[in-house]
Amino acid sequence: MAQTQYEAARVSGLELNGTARFVGMGGAMGALGADISTIGSNPAGIGMYRSHELSTSLSWNSFSADTKSYESHKNRMSFDQLGFVYAFKVGNETDLRFVNFAFNYHKSKNFTRQLAAGGSLNGLSQTQQMANMVNHLSVGNIDDVYNYGDYDDIPNPYNNYSYPYLGVMGIRTELVGIGANDKPIGWDGISNGYFSREKGGIESYDMNLSINVQDRYYFGLTLGIDGINYRKDSYYTEDIVDGAHSGYYELDNYYKLEGVGVDLKLGAIIRPIEDSPFRIGAAIHTPKWYELTEKYTAQVGSELDYDGGLEHFSARESLEDYVNGVNLRDYTMTTPWKFQLSAGTTVENMIALGAEYEYMDYSTARMRYKGGDKIHEQNANVKEDLRGVHTVRVGMEARLAPEFSVRAGYNFSTAAFKKGAYKALDYNDMRTDVDYENSFEKHTISAGLGYRGENFFADLTYKYNTYKSDFYPFSADALRATKVDNSRHQVLLTLGVRF
Repeated sequence: MAQTQYEAARVSGLELNGTARFVGMGGAMGALGADISTIGSNPAGIGMYRSHELSTSLSWNSFSADTKSYESHKNRMSFDQLGFVYAFKVGNETDLRFVNFAFNYHKSKNFTRQLAAGGSLNGLSQTQQMANMVNHLSVGNIDDVYNYGDYDDIPNPYNNYSYPYLGVMGIRTELVGIGANDKPIGWDGISNGYFSREKGGIESYDMNLSINVQDRYYFGLTLGIDGINYRKDSYYTEDIVDGAHSGYYELDNYYKLEGVGVDLKLGAIIRPIEDSPFRIGAAIHTPKWYELTEKYTAQVGSELDYDGGLEHFSARESLEDYVNGVNLRDYTMTTPWKFQLSAGTTVENMIALGAEYEYMDYSTARMRYKGGDKIHEQNANVKEDLRGVHTVRVGMEARLAPEFSVRAGYNFSTAAFKKGAYKALDYNDMRTDVDYENSFEKHTISAGLGYRGENFFADLTYKYNTYKSDFYPFSADALRATKVDNSRHQVLLTLGVRF
């Protein structure tokens, strides 16, 4: 066992990114079209091109995750987009006016982030969760098992499918002991500290075919190939006590998720009134079919004093000593369907207005083992803890002069997690990172400038994204969440030519 509903949410949700013009208008261009980034939202938007285009985008980003006691910041440059459109004109009098082809690369999600947290635990401890994970096992038997590499005749506890990795590590570093009725027990927590570093992203490669019918009806199809590369390194430490016994321990976790996904996007744009610039758009995105591989490992170190310091115990347990390096886990995932409705118009060729609604039910994401069997318990957790996400986008562009424009946009997305969601690990789970974070609604505002010459164009946009989240270093009913304020500043530049 390894996968959780938090991987399903991480893979399903994307962010507003693309060309500076697209981002500057809040991504609300599903009905307006004629921007390369609509290839990934409403594919019919490519059908509105009447000339060839080549563009590229890069950005500067500042990420922040602030708690009451700590502030974490990370700055990074990013290459965000490269694409072209080939517009093939069929004729002016035929019903079919253009057949267009396009390709676009863009970074659809950036995972860069750092988080620091910590404080008083009031008796709660991660070791208590370790004890709960091995409540069905004999602590003494596991504690007597030695390094499999040194003693070939003694079983390796990490090869037993009934043993959870973190629970076994807790037993073998004496963070889990034997209580009343021979039941596993943990320590009382005094205080803790946590730090994590995340990096990577989701990179999308979209290929599009679109058509223009009578300059009123536009249809498009996009084949999308997404590559995900996510890595998280985390460190957790805790001061613990049990009567006259005291000490501390440290837990280091390494986790990496890699994979490739494929989906199809279908879209249409229609001008219902022939003499009006008003248009409506609709798009459907199939689930992404992902082939994923997880890699993870961990080590625990404990320093414990018994009987007021008369006896000292020290231990260090590393999974790499028992499972031949990094654990690997292959599985498949299908993300939810996505549905979009949009509307847009222009006013006197001076102002463009766009609005868009999107719905994606995160609770319908599903995971399967490599052989095709459903991962039932994790799918049940996805269904129970995730919900449908509603996103609203609005944007405008105003032409100040024939060559210069200003833009503004706003996005709002509801929360993906239900109240009370938590990372549920199985009794035999291979995962050792028990921390989790539930995010709430997200707000994104953007503003930008644009220049359009006869062939060359340049756009500059500033985007600010913010949301709050509840962070938990482990799962316990009475554990209070650490409140996190997350934000991202992005300055995006796009350069391109039309010919």
